[in-house]
Amino acid sequence: MNLKKFLMPHGGSITTDTLSGLTVALALVPEAIAFALVAGVSPFVGLYAAFFMCFITALIGGRPGMISGATGSMAVVMVALVHEYGINMLFATAILTGLIQIVVGMLGLSKFIRMMPKPVMVGFVNGLAIVIFLAQFSQFKITNSEGVSHWLTGQDLNIMIALVLLAMAITHFLPKFTKKIPSALAAIIIVSLIAPILKSNGLHVQEVADMMGGVSTLAFPSLALPNVALSLQTLAIITPYAFILATIGLAESLMTLNLIDAKTQTTGRGSKECLAQGAGNIVSGLFSSMGGCAMIGQSMINVSSGGRGRLSGLVAGACLLFFILFAWPLIKLIPLAALVGVMFMVVIETFEWATFDFIKKIPPFDALLITVVTVVTVVEDLAIAVIVGVILASLNFSWQTSKHIHAKKNQSDHGNINYEIEGLIFFSSTTSFREQFDEDLEAKQVTLDFTKARVCDHSAIDAIYELSLYYKEKNIPVKFKGLSSRCMKLLTKADVKVTPH
Repeated sequence: MNLKKFLMPHGGSITTDTLSGLTVALALVPEAIAFALVAGVSPFVGLYAAFFMCFITALIGGRPGMISGATGSMAVVMVALVHEYGINMLFATAILTGLIQIVVGMLGLSKFIRMMPKPVMVGFVNGLAIVIFLAQFSQFKITNSEGVSHWLTGQDLNIMIALVLLAMAITHFLPKFTKKIPSALAAIIIVSLIAPILKSNGLHVQEVADMMGGVSTLAFPSLALPNVALSLQTLAIITPYAFILATIGLAESLMTLNLIDAKTQTTGRGSKECLAQGAGNIVSGLFSSMGGCAMIGQSMINVSSGGRGRLSGLVAGACLLFFILFAWPLIKLIPLAALVGVMFMVVIETFEWATFDFIKKIPPFDALLITVVTVVTVVEDLAIAVIVGVILASLNFSWQTSKHIHAKKNQSDHGNINYEIEGLIFFSSTTSFREQFDEDLEAKQVTLDFTKARVCDHSAIDAIYELSLYYKEKNIPVKFKGLSSRCMKLLTKADVKVTPH
């Protein structure tokens, strides 16, 4: 095996991928902690989930350059499970989630992501950018000794804002001077060097340590089956959660895959990514962590920093593990402002700002669809937003298509009538199909020409059957032209005397 080709299948620089991976690892720390807290579990459960998901999907996934870890979209589902049944049920659910995702990958069902309408994709990206943006404001809170959180005020707030703006400025302007060092990494380092100076002058600077809730050291979890009863009752509890998590995880991962494809002008492999996501969740559950999926924010950091290959994800995972086990005292000192600034720049780069321009030029329904998916993504979650978007797009397609069914009538001098039918005949267009035909009481013979039509479903067969019954009752012979052999067989089974033309 060509190792470089495996690590960098789409080309790129090893140095750039390595530095990009380091940047991503630093950004993963507060996100993993925050999402663990959302799920109602200890920070280390999120940190190790980030490591397993990031490393495994980078190693065997179908989209080099994409970053996976513990995510908020899955954490909001997990919190109810943990609250009701305990953390061991979460680990068991992560394993079942992974098994479901592997089945999806083996069956090749990831191809259905190609059916995602463009407005749904735009709404997803914009909604997720807003979610990432809003999530950063939790870092503008501080928790007192009694465990009560409140917003930063006065000088503390001013320092936080100033450091965030500095990190954003470095991330934005540094690439104009040099691209040898990822701008996000430079921003984190520079702000981290400034923070001790501010603290030495008696000023407060929010750090990663402030999120840890007293956790000072972490140990690598051991491999073990979750401590749950192996019973049908347990399976009944975790199965609904597992299906929801598998759906959310694959939806977010495959849509992020498509986004990275578009950003890098390369092509990922959806089925292979499903298998990798499944493997990551299974391993996470076996090592007492919460699992996860692709992360659009960290993936965009990686791509924006020049990460293109598997190496960036592998380095990110390895560095994250190193931080947890050996460099935790230093990582805890990273100012949250540096990471918030980097994430704000990710939001700016992720949001489809062109939406405000082209939304005035596209069909009104597409504009509505973008808005609906964006809002539902923010208010509810990604999975519901995608389902709503696809359903609305499908209904609109059915409605629009149903109006494009025509039957051109030609009558000969001998009393024979020929109908040339055009369009798709399916459940939504059967009413329009029936309205195309006159009574034809004086016809000696009627020919139905389906050469330019498409019979799509059983509703269409039923409509043709009813039409043939009408002519049968009037003792008018009917001939069919252009029907497929399958349709002819179905009509014969429906007791229609089929006379091919």
